[in-house]
Amino acid sequence: MNRYLFDLTGKVAIVTGAARGIGKVLARELAAVGTKVVVADINVEGSENTVQMIRDAGGQAIAIPTDVRDRQECDRLIEQTVAEYHQLDIMLCNAGIDILKPAIALEEFEWDNIINTNLKGYFQCAQLAARQMIQQGTGGSIIMNSSIGGVVGIAESAAYTASKGGVNLLVQSLALEWADRNIRVNAFSPGYIDNIMEGTENFRRPPKEDQEHLNAVIPMKRRGKPEELVGPAIFLASEAASYVTGAILMVDGGYSAM
Repeated sequence: MNRYLFDLTGKVAIVTGAARGIGKVLARELAAVGTKVVVADINVEGSENTVQMIRDAGGQAIAIPTDVRDRQECDRLIEQTVAEYHQLDIMLCNAGIDILKPAIALEEFEWDNIINTNLKGYFQCAQLAARQMIQQGTGGSIIMNSSIGGVVGIAESAAYTASKGGVNLLVQSLALEWADRNIRVNAFSPGYIDNIMEGTENFRRPPKEDQEHLNAVIPMKRRGKPEELVGPAIFLASEAASYVTGAILMVDGGYSAM
């Protein structure tokens, strides 16, 4: 195998929602394989911490405060990225939130906040990134962090699952539109991962018996780790996936195969 297929040296990647959790891990590991990383997050302090971590390890990174719900901030994100690094090769849409609440009690503003972050935010970042990639004439890779919630229902996460189902079809539609511009659009879809998402900070882990039941219904018998999403993300970003577009890569321990 040609190991250089996975080489991202010199590439420029934006990772949204990289102040903590999965996004922070992905930003760190993209930088470790030679990518110049832009940490885009509404959490300024967390973003700077991610950047410092990358720099301490010898990588290159900058932070650009960004609320992906805001069109002007997404525009500014692309502009400042290009001003700093002169190109954009990878857009990793990862910023996401959930509100764990019965559907019957979900407020309109809560629904809007989730959809605007998880779906509208993804579209805005993808659209503006694609415009830059087309202008460069270089093509690129747009990767979206979806979820098993895009293909199976999850109780008390109606807006979240609706947003992730939308992400999956968004990936396929954009992949068709931009394939002839050499812009690949794909998603990886995590299952149950040991990760605290924005909006679920006060969520208490289920009782031991419930956790044991969850582990029992996951074919691999355990939750995943954020680090186990790194390989799928690097694959989709790299030349190893040069003929892959419109794909939804399940990373769920076999859960969605049942």
